[in-house]
Amino acid sequence: MDVVATLASQRAVVIFSKSTCCMSHAIKRLFYEQGVSPAIVEIDQDMYGKDIEWALARLGCSPPVPAVFVGGKFVGTANTVMTLHLNGSLKRLLKEAGALWL
Repeated sequence: MDVVATLASQRAVVIFSKSTCCMSHAIKRLFYEQGVSPAIVEIDQDMYGKDIEWALARLGCSPPVPAVFVGGKFVGTANTVMTLHLNGSLKRLLKEAGALWL
């Protein structure tokens, strides 16, 4: 879990993803369209990917990707992020974390 916490705290927005996951692609695109430049950790291409996937599962990520962290805090997986986006809460979180200026 330490590797996940370390990576998640390095940028305002961190997305743990798999390069072949369509939901990961959709969530990354959502953030790019919001004007956010998240750090992306492709766990299927990372040498510690299996450890990261295990740590994400222990955090309650099911499926383990995409897993989104904002301001170093776990926000959720695709369903939670989309809900926050649709109800307008995502922008507020992004502004508070310094990921958005507007």
